[in-house]
Amino acid sequence: MDRLIYTALTGAKHVMDQQATVSNNLANASTTGFRAQLDSFRAVPVVSDSGLPTRTFVVNATVGSDFESGPIETTGRSLDVAVQGSGWLAVQSADGSEAYTRNGSLKVSDNGLLQTSGGQTVQGDSGGPIAIPPNTTVDIASDGTVSTISTETKPGPANIIGRIKLVNPDTKQMVRGDDGLFRLQSGTPADNDANVRLADGALEGSNVNPVDAMVNMISLARGFDMQMNLIKNATDNAAKATQILTLS
Repeated sequence: MDRLIYTALTGAKHVMDQQATVSNNLANASTTGFRAQLDSFRAVPVVSDSGLPTRTFVVNATVGSDFESGPIETTGRSLDVAVQGSGWLAVQSADGSEAYTRNGSLKVSDNGLLQTSGGQTVQGDSGGPIAIPPNTTVDIASDGTVSTISTETKPGPANIIGRIKLVNPDTKQMVRGDDGLFRLQSGTPADNDANVRLADGALEGSNVNPVDAMVNMISLARGFDMQMNLIKNATDNAAKATQILTLS
């Protein structure tokens, strides 16, 4: 009886973990540039000296991300950019390290620095931030070049002030942090990639399919109920066995 309970509990626990992941994906179905999280589990036979390996436990295998591109929607806003195909924008995370995102909703901070909507400073290809002069309009080219035009003189000349660092490392070497940003497993900064291109005046949406996420949640809920029924059956069998032993 106890063996059945432990086996069912491992399945129920990991179903709950996967349900939490799917819920987080569904909550970010409208988050710009979000990459769906994937949970992978595997069954491990329980080998004992007293019998055959007829039982299996569920254990974590890998936790990864779905790197498929999301839909691109035109916004017409000059500070909105979407990465076309593979590639990432380099930003500075809260701890000062370099991280990568697909969120191209940019803004100019009060200090004149180019940042994402989440407040991360966009990195230039030279390694430092990109400073935007006051009283200017910003234009971002497909290769990440940032230029400004003064609004005080008409017509004003365009001045190139920097280039956004665009990278395209192997996704197998990337891990998601608790802040939602991606980094290389080695912890080293990725190299610039001149082949990465941006679409200006557009944003990339989340690659989460809400319908698939809802169906997956229903399937996981049924799987959890099945594990709970196994535990209930084990309890009932134990109670009946106790009654038989009492009568004998």
